[in-house]
Amino acid sequence: MLDLTFESPAPKVIQGAKDDWELVIGLEVHAQVASTAKLFSGASTQFGAEPNSNVAFVDAGMPGMLPVINEGCVALAVKTGLGLNAEIHLNSAFDRKNYFYPDQPSGYQISQLYHPIVGEGEVIVDMAPGIARRVRIERIHLEQDAGKSIHDMDPQASFVDLNRSGVALMEIVSRPDIRGPEEAAAYVLKLRQIMRYLGTCNGDMQNGNLRADVNVSVCKPGDYERFVETGDFGVLGTRCEIKNMNSTRFIQQAIEVEARRQIAIIEDGGEVVQETRLFDPDKGETRSMRSKEEAHDYRYFPDPDLLPLEIEQAWVDDIKATLPELPDAKKARFVLDYGMTEYDAGVLTADVENAAFFEEVAATSGDGKTSANWVINELFGRLKKDGDRDIADSPMSAAQLGGIVALIKAGDISGKIAKDLFEIVYTEGGDPAVLVEERGMKQVTDTGAIEAAVDDVIAANPAQVEKAKQNPKLAGWFVGQVMKATGGKANPAAVNQIVATKLGL
Repeated sequence: MLDLTFESPAPKVIQGAKDDWELVIGLEVHAQVASTAKLFSGASTQFGAEPNSNVAFVDAGMPGMLPVINEGCVALAVKTGLGLNAEIHLNSAFDRKNYFYPDQPSGYQISQLYHPIVGEGEVIVDMAPGIARRVRIERIHLEQDAGKSIHDMDPQASFVDLNRSGVALMEIVSRPDIRGPEEAAAYVLKLRQIMRYLGTCNGDMQNGNLRADVNVSVCKPGDYERFVETGDFGVLGTRCEIKNMNSTRFIQQAIEVEARRQIAIIEDGGEVVQETRLFDPDKGETRSMRSKEEAHDYRYFPDPDLLPLEIEQAWVDDIKATLPELPDAKKARFVLDYGMTEYDAGVLTADVENAAFFEEVAATSGDGKTSANWVINELFGRLKKDGDRDIADSPMSAAQLGGIVALIKAGDISGKIAKDLFEIVYTEGGDPAVLVEERGMKQVTDTGAIEAAVDDVIAANPAQVEKAKQNPKLAGWFVGQVMKATGGKANPAAVNQIVATKLGL
């Protein structure tokens, strides 16, 4: 494992008109379970389907329709808990959370309040190379998503799409351990990364598959430490919840805006009201959505249509045995096995597809460190230039890039030739080794040919020879002329050595 230093949360300090204030943040992340069927019905979870086309009778709240638990969703929730080093509860239960809204036709949501399937865990958040923070997970519970109300299609009416109704969600609730906007964003990204590695949630925030409710409060310096010692939430200040955030950039902006709003109220002699708010990124403000309900306001009670959920330890153990190598372990292995920096390892393991692509390049080339440089600097750079394309859309395969690196390692091409070859393969395709032969791109390693080229350059530039003998640094000029004369095909190391010998340096 990497040698990490765990820092105590460093609070974001905001200077108000009168005092300094610190932030306290907790997140409730709603992650859509990567299942093709809903939590209590067999209806499809396909994104982008025609409105109200993926709706079973139970999703529509039809009378007499009974929910049937999707075992696959339970397995993925357990897998997520295991990936977060969390306690798995062998006994859990579903409750009804009662409220009326047009996109919740049954009039209640099936969730888990009293007995969640996953208990306490943790997420290690990377803040800088070698520096990490630990964010505690309080619980993960399964629940069904609501439908979607659409208000911008008609000025006189709203519409309801129930395709999302009944889709399985994992609500991942953190402790109030997060102390700043950047840390909140890093936490969400790390959570997303882990779930993508596990295959339990695709983490697509743009499509709403990963959303966060952000709880924000402000306190005076020293109050958080008193909370840690006493467990008294009262010292942290009144929190407000910012609902349905689907962008880490907006999460950071919303936290900053909401904190300053609360500070202004307190310093003006007012009191912050606990409520649910929405963030308007265009106006750069949060606005009240509704008063913050407590559990009793929802009249929770055990769902009478669902028996308590009992799972066996052997089943949990079988799921644990299928866990893939997770990001932190993979990052540590890349540093150890390939000799790369922790930063490069972090870039390559940030996404599971990128990591797999790199490993195929390294296996093909036989040179992990050089492969990392080419994947990060050349391929990722070119994909970004071409409209920020994903690795899945790369016109160059891992085998092709590995072939280019293998040619460098074998001494068949120089770094300069490799960049020309990269451009050809990226735009035209083809086998790198075949292209090198067909297009005469092979590096000149014949010392006799290189020596002849060096002699020609020296003979043509006697004045420059005298200068180089006085100042050896000028030998680089001769190297450049030889490389130019050979079309960049001469072996640079051989050219340097022969130039130095010929000039008596």
